[in-house]
Amino acid sequence: MSRKYLVAIVGRPNVGKSSFFNKICGRRISIVKDTPGVTRDRIYADAEWCGHNFTLIDTGGIELKSQDTMFKHIREQAEVAIDVADVILFFVDGKDGLLASDFDIADILRVSKKPVLLVVNKLDNYNLEDTYDFYQLGLGDPHAISCEQSLGLGDLLDEVVANFPQRNEEEEDSGLKIALVGRPNVGKSSLVNKILGFKRVIVSDVAGTTRDAIDTPFTYNETKYTLIDTAGMRRKRGIEDESVEDYSVMRTISAIDRADVVISVIDASEEISEQDIRIIGYVHEQGKPGFILINKWDKVEKDTYTADNYLKDLKSKLDFMDYAQFIFVSALTGLRTERILPLVDTVYLNASQKISTGVLNEVIGEAVAAVEPPTSSGRRLKVQFTTQTGTNPPVFTIFVNNATLMHFSYERYLENCMRRAFDFSGTPIKLIFKSKQEK
Repeated sequence: MSRKYLVAIVGRPNVGKSSFFNKICGRRISIVKDTPGVTRDRIYADAEWCGHNFTLIDTGGIELKSQDTMFKHIREQAEVAIDVADVILFFVDGKDGLLASDFDIADILRVSKKPVLLVVNKLDNYNLEDTYDFYQLGLGDPHAISCEQSLGLGDLLDEVVANFPQRNEEEEDSGLKIALVGRPNVGKSSLVNKILGFKRVIVSDVAGTTRDAIDTPFTYNETKYTLIDTAGMRRKRGIEDESVEDYSVMRTISAIDRADVVISVIDASEEISEQDIRIIGYVHEQGKPGFILINKWDKVEKDTYTADNYLKDLKSKLDFMDYAQFIFVSALTGLRTERILPLVDTVYLNASQKISTGVLNEVIGEAVAAVEPPTSSGRRLKVQFTTQTGTNPPVFTIFVNNATLMHFSYERYLENCMRRAFDFSGTPIKLIFKSKQEK
């Protein structure tokens, strides 16, 4: 599974970074279902240009010489965005002209050795002569745009995708990639060490990838894997909004995107937090197969009903992903840690399976016969044909007479029927409805 490229937008405050982010990604970051656990306030969003999929990362305005705590946080956030990015967009203000702080930021970007595109924004008259001073930054040709007027955006995006690095075949052939995500101190690194300490595990002599030094390739039972440990995702403190975002979140976004299977780790010795649910919700939203690993189970005082009660509470908070799988472990004692890799294999196989068109139509046909499709304004939805159009996660396209007649409750009913017919435990599935005009 190929990862998406990462494109970071950096620059000093008020140069139009967020305006550009919203212009490119605005329509793509709306979320239809207002469900808990699904991130809504984002500094990152998926975008597409000329067949190239990428993730755009917005960053706060960089004030290098300010000692303010908030600006220090923003600076750290931007530095990590630069570190994980494949391409960097350095925004400057065509109206304000060249400022001393632009030179300071340019110095940092040169050190990164990453492709940097210098973007001169707010050129509403689109006069290229206004970009000449910016050659002094030593970052090549400036790209003139007006985000407000939507001028020059297509040319800029052409340059962005042209600068995406070539795929490293060795990196792509590093086996099944497993990301461990979760809040800080839930035991992710201890779990990594425990997994790599299994008998019959051969840890490669290959150093960590250039992208992230905490990627660990290894072989277990003659199968190749790569473990991606991530920095804990924290909620910002002292920042106005209460979203999940922190500078460390960007490493986790990158890890989730690159992963084939994501293990969401929570701490059994603490209350299930809103932050836990947000992290799991982001994994769900990205369509990644995986499971929830409840660590430190050895620290919990237990009786016959402890695990059942814990799961009941957790499932009620994860009602947006009823396909979730759970495992109780202890990285400290090794309790059930031998079951982690077999469960990884299982959920990945579930997400990779391909269902024949004939069998699919039989299942959907029986579902439609059992419960009539909805009607609207005297018209009834007619389900005509179903075919699988993707894997990881499984995607199914259902042709109907009029897709606008589909009600979310009936969509949920069809998904449940498919889950009863096929084992999709541990993986989301996606249903796409397309109108096919009646003859």
